[in-house]
Amino acid sequence: MSNSLFVIAPYKALGMWVFDDERVGLVQEPFVAGADTILDEWTKDIPNAESGFRLIFSPMPFPGYQHKFDWVRPEMSGNVYFCESLGMEGWLCPALFKYFPEAPKALYGKAEAM
Repeated sequence: MSNSLFVIAPYKALGMWVFDDERVGLVQEPFVAGADTILDEWTKDIPNAESGFRLIFSPMPFPGYQHKFDWVRPEMSGNVYFCESLGMEGWLCPALFKYFPEAPKALYGKAEAM
């Protein structure tokens, strides 16, 4: 693994949370199946989050992380994670494998204004 911290900038398009990442060839990659509602809850106190916010994530804890997401199970071609602190479960699509060779057992994240 070359990076230990990754940064994307999710925003809303057509009423859905999406993100672009030229480095890995993703354009308007959507968050669905619970991941979208997690982002709604996570960003409720970030002004103008729908226009874009910074999401930092890592398979290892890092200073200032806000939530830990534990791997639950594979589902279809993606993976389901549960966040105990939010009490929510969400599915991450195969775009996860653009960042990791296999689904991490845990993901740590921080959402902040741009």
